[in-house]
Amino acid sequence: MDLALTKDFVYTHRNPYHDRLEEFAHFVLRDKEGEDSAGFWNQNVFKKSGELFLEIGTGFGEFMLEFCEKNPSVNFVGLDHRFKRSFQVAKKLDRHPYKNFRYLRAKGERVGFLFGENELDGIFYFFPDPWPKNRHHKKRLFQKPFLDAAYSVLKPGGKIFIKTDHDDLAQWMLDRIDDRFEVTFKTFDLWDLSGHHFLKEFKTKFETIFIGQGIKIKALELKSLKRM
Repeated sequence: MDLALTKDFVYTHRNPYHDRLEEFAHFVLRDKEGEDSAGFWNQNVFKKSGELFLEIGTGFGEFMLEFCEKNPSVNFVGLDHRFKRSFQVAKKLDRHPYKNFRYLRAKGERVGFLFGENELDGIFYFFPDPWPKNRHHKKRLFQKPFLDAAYSVLKPGGKIFIKTDHDDLAQWMLDRIDDRFEVTFKTFDLWDLSGHHFLKEFKTKFETIFIGQGIKIKALELKSLKRM
C-alpha cells in the first residue's frame, strides 16, 4: 500500500523551497498543516460560509486564479506537490486581489485526511501526470483509494471535473468509475464539441500547449450519487 494513504504517513524532504514557502504562511499550508482543519475549512480557515472546492494539481495556477476571480463567494483550495512550482504559484497568488483561496503543498493521496465527510462541493482534476508506462500505472492517483476518499469528502451531488490530454489515462479513469458516481458528461474532443459546458469556459497553460500540438482534450464530469 502507498504509505501516503495511511493515517500515520509522515512527509520527509530536504527541499529548500519548503522553508521558502513559509513566507506565504498567511495562505499557504504545507504537508499535514491542512489536515488539522479537516471538516472545518470554512469555519476555521476561511472563516466564512460558501461552496468549498478543491483543485488537485494546481499547476501554474491559471485556473485557480480565474475561477476565484469569477466566483468570489466560493472558498477554494489549490493543491500541488511540486516544491519550486508551488513557490512560484504562491508568489503569483500573493499579488492577486482576491483572497478567497488557500494553497496546499501536499499530496493528492491525502484528500481523505485533508477534508471531512460531506465537506467539498467539487473537485477539479486537470492534466495529471499520465504515468504512461505500464510499470508506473500504480502511481496514478485515480484508483479505488482516491475514489473512496472523493466519495467520502464530497457532498451528495458533489462533482469531480476532469481534463486530460492522454487517451489511455482517460480510458483508465472511465474503467475505474464505480456505481457511486454517475458520468454526467464525457467527451474525447472537448474543443470540437458544439454547445456550452462549464469545462469550455477556460484553458489552462498546459491545455493551450496541447491544443497547439493538435492533441484532443478529453473531459469528464462525475456526480456523486450519495444520499443524505
